[in-house]
Amino acid sequence: MSPHSRRSSDPPFPDIPGLDAFRGLMLGEFNGTFGTHTRVMLSMLGLGLEQTMTWLVQNRPSPEELRDWIVEVAGMPHPDALARYTAWIEDRPAPATAKDHFAAIDAMPQVLDERELARWERDGYAVLSDAIAPAEIEALTRLVWQRAQARPDVPATWYAPRPQGIMLQHFQSPQQDAARRGKRVHKAFAQLWGTADLWPSIDRIGFSPPVTPKAPFRATPLHWDCSLHRPVPFGLFGVLYLTDTGPDQGAFRLVPGFHHRLNAWLDGLGNRDPRGVDLDDEAVPISGRAGDLVICRHDIPHGASPNRSDRPRLVQYLSMFPAWQQEQDVWL
Repeated sequence: MSPHSRRSSDPPFPDIPGLDAFRGLMLGEFNGTFGTHTRVMLSMLGLGLEQTMTWLVQNRPSPEELRDWIVEVAGMPHPDALARYTAWIEDRPAPATAKDHFAAIDAMPQVLDERELARWERDGYAVLSDAIAPAEIEALTRLVWQRAQARPDVPATWYAPRPQGIMLQHFQSPQQDAARRGKRVHKAFAQLWGTADLWPSIDRIGFSPPVTPKAPFRATPLHWDCSLHRPVPFGLFGVLYLTDTGPDQGAFRLVPGFHHRLNAWLDGLGNRDPRGVDLDDEAVPISGRAGDLVICRHDIPHGASPNRSDRPRLVQYLSMFPAWQQEQDVWL
């Protein structure tokens, strides 16, 4: 019996449109691509995209084993989320529970003021202060320290081996869900997308200790999380600071306003690989307080910066997106 096998007395796993097709695609059983549909399905299931893709490729499960793993990792699909997903797949109106939630978000006062919206238009990012409650920040902070296997008062523990560098591959927890379901977080993304009908991404957490001669910076350079094949679709992502983070503390960095000149910049590259161009000199670190959520456009080059302070940087990565978000089939 598989270690994830479910008992015959367990409730049956519901039919999930698209689940078997995604499994078959990842295992090479047929050709194709996946996009926003897959992201919506995984959001509904409470699964991370990278997390699920990695597990599928490494384990090559049967359809039954995949369902057992989903329940083991994320639990049974929530009935309300499943009903909303099924209605979307079948091109039916969203259930009343979902509509009521969207209406409540729409009715909230704006959480991004005129100053932040002006910065959004000019620079391509905005900062939501007090995105979640102090108690939720504290709980998330404890989770990050636990998953990093580190102690705040013992610097030697900050440098335990971590295969993913500053990324901690932890996707499911009540602490992370608190931010994904936070009303202020939802409202901020709703302001920028122009709709409250959004799905949360299931992403991970981050722990970036100070660099030392024996522990150099381990993160990707400035990059984009989307294809640069044009037209580049609109998309968003966010970084939630869990500690006060100065510009030298591994702060998130970006090239402000790059979306305004992206097309001209790409035109001027000729046959050069845009991802091989060094833009470090143009990047600006974004400092913030614990509870600040930095929301950035996909078409802005961005990344973490080396932590040259004396304290680690702790974050949660999160985003929200509509089911109609476009994605490029061609990767550039």
